[in-house]
Amino acid sequence: MKITETSLPGVKIIEPIVYGDHRGWFMETYSDHWFKKAGISICFLQDNHSFSASKGTLRGLHYQLKPKAQAKLVRCTSGAIFDVAVDIQKGSPTFGKWFGIELSAENKKQLFIPSGFAHGFLTLTDNTEVQYKVDQFYAPEFDRGIIWNDPAIGIEWPLDGPPVLSKKDQNSPCLSEMESNFIYGE
Repeated sequence: MKITETSLPGVKIIEPIVYGDHRGWFMETYSDHWFKKAGISICFLQDNHSFSASKGTLRGLHYQLKPKAQAKLVRCTSGAIFDVAVDIQKGSPTFGKWFGIELSAENKKQLFIPSGFAHGFLTLTDNTEVQYKVDQFYAPEFDRGIIWNDPAIGIEWPLDGPPVLSKKDQNSPCLSEMESNFIYGE
């Protein structure tokens, strides 16, 4: 398993080793051993699976407040997505900065996003499935979001037209008005 740092501290690209032969392939998608070697001590509690029928579906930017903040390990198991993490830790040198990467069933890459970051993705194909592990259970009372197109963040979404959005995602606040209890270094 190859684990690579990104421009956002703590956000990491995970590339499983894929073993293939005439029958197909096999890979480990998560290994506590490899994560601990990379300095990630996480106990995942829940697996989530989403399906998006249409290319151009945008989900996010989502996060949960402390004490129910979630770290995530995201992968795309059918189709492709542009996956994004945004630093929302007050006082962080990368506050409001974003990192994006294509995750696909073909490239098998994953993105680890620690708590203190908002997360979102755009589907690049029809019939896209995304699976992700989280280290806290979903807690609706702690669930928050940031508007996907906030110019203060400036995410360069690879859009061909207007995205398909939920009402929640259409009405999320901008970065300057979001609720966050994440303090850099805590």
